Amino acid sequence: MLFLIFLSSSPFSITEGMLIFIIALVIFQIVCMMKLFEKAGKPGWAAIVPIYNLIVMLEIIGKPTWWVILALIPVVNIIVLIIIWHQLSLSFGKDGLYTVGLILLGIIFLPMLAFGKAQYVGPGGVPSNR
Repeated sequence: MLFLIFLSSSPFSITEGMLIFIIALVIFQIVCMMKLFEKAGKPGWAAIVPIYNLIVMLEIIGKPTWWVILALIPVVNIIVLIIIWHQLSLSFGKDGLYTVGLILLGIIFLPMLAFGKAQYVGPGGVPSNR
């Protein structure tokens, strides 16, 4: 019984309010990704499916699908993720500074990209013949 009291009073325990906030944040990020996929002409539901959402993201930015393997390698995945975010910002007509915003303040810049006036230009910012 004493262990349960200690566990529930630990400063590192997640309260119900924090859990609800984190779940709401994750749902909001998924909605943002769905909107980005739809802007790029891909199905929005793909943002929900693990691994497949990375494959769709690679299609949007014009990178080969074997990059999924690179995304699974520790340390390499950080570099790959930075490249993916940079190519995503270029694909929507944004510059390198927007990439910095996506990396450091993704909770702000991702919704701006998803719900703002940014239009999908093409993979890596190169206009496509759509």
